[in-house]
Amino acid sequence: MLIIMSGLPGTGKSTIARELARRLNGMFLRADTIAQALISADVMKDDDNPTAYIVGYAVAEENLRTGATVVADYVNGMELTRQAWRDVAARTNVPFHAIEVICSDMAEHRRRVETRVSDIAGLVLPTWKQVVDRPYEKWDAGTITVDTSITGLEDAIAGLLIQLSKRRADR
Repeated sequence: MLIIMSGLPGTGKSTIARELARRLNGMFLRADTIAQALISADVMKDDDNPTAYIVGYAVAEENLRTGATVVADYVNGMELTRQAWRDVAARTNVPFHAIEVICSDMAEHRRRVETRVSDIAGLVLPTWKQVVDRPYEKWDAGTITVDTSITGLEDAIAGLLIQLSKRRADR
């Protein structure tokens, strides 16, 4: 299956995606890792570029074709990128699940953004202003939403595993 994680930086998306991939024995595909590798190789000058998405779609598709579960950790702030992930799932004939991670407590979200430390060498994290100014379109119905201001990691993962299992059973 293809699981796409979406949400603004600092919501907890990567933490949840990494743990979900681990629990599902799936592949963790992270936009920041791809973007920073491309920046380090002088292929991109900054992460305001669709290249990391295009590479991610290709890597996800290849891994889905081998039977792997892929958890893609991308902001996915536009319907265009979300549709591209749906297209990857359709081409590989696998179930598609969209999970949006939010932090509804604005003060907590800001604190997280302003105190984060990158775990990727060379990655420059966005400022609070960059996060709030970033275009982010509302998701359609059918998306699983996790609010990390009221749900801890263990509860979020447990709830997601239940919801994903239920969705698989309903198919």
